Amino acid sequence: MSRWEPGAADRLHTAALELAAEHGFAAITVPQITARAGLTTRTFFRHFTDKREVLFTGETVLPAVMAEVFAGAPPELTPMEVITTGLRDVVAPRFEGRRENLRLRRGIVQSDEGLRERELRKRSLIAEAGAAGFRDRGLSDLEATLAAQLAATIIDTAVSRWLDEDTERPLADIVLETTVALRSVTGRP
Repeated sequence: MSRWEPGAADRLHTAALELAAEHGFAAITVPQITARAGLTTRTFFRHFTDKREVLFTGETVLPAVMAEVFAGAPPELTPMEVITTGLRDVVAPRFEGRRENLRLRRGIVQSDEGLRERELRKRSLIAEAGAAGFRDRGLSDLEATLAAQLAATIIDTAVSRWLDEDTERPLADIVLETTVALRSVTGRP
C-alpha cells in the first residue's frame, strides 16, 4: 500500500459505495472500506472523520461553485435567469458521467436515517452559499434566501428526475425543464 498514492479519497468513496451496496451501510466498517480501497485506516482518517463522511466527499465544492456563479453572473440578469443559466451551464455539467455512481449513492443515503439527515445538511449548505452569492449581487436577505432556496429545490428536483430516467438526456435539459415548470406553477411565463 502506497502511503501517498493519489486519488485516495475517491478510492475510499468508491469502496464505501460498493460495500454499502453489498452489505448495507450500517454493516460496513472503516477497516473494510480501507481494505477494499487498498489503503490504510490512517489514510482514511486523514480524509474523513467517520464512515458517513466518505459518502459526502466533495460536499463543499458545489456550494462554493453556486455562490461564485450567482455572485458573478452578469448584473442585468434577473435572479431567476441567474439560477437557470448557472444551474444549466455550470452546475449540471459537474454531474454528467456520474449517473450510475449517484444512483447507487442515492439508494444508500435513502436507506439510512442518519445519511438522510446528512443529505439535508448538504442541501442547507448549498442554499446558504447560494444566498451569500445573491446577497453579493445586491439582493436583500429575504430575496437572497428565497432565490437560493429556489435554486436548491430546482437542482434537487432536476437531479432526482435525471437519476430516475432511463434515457440519456443531459441533466442541463432537465434543469431547464424543471425551471420552466416552476415558472408555470408561479404564474410567470
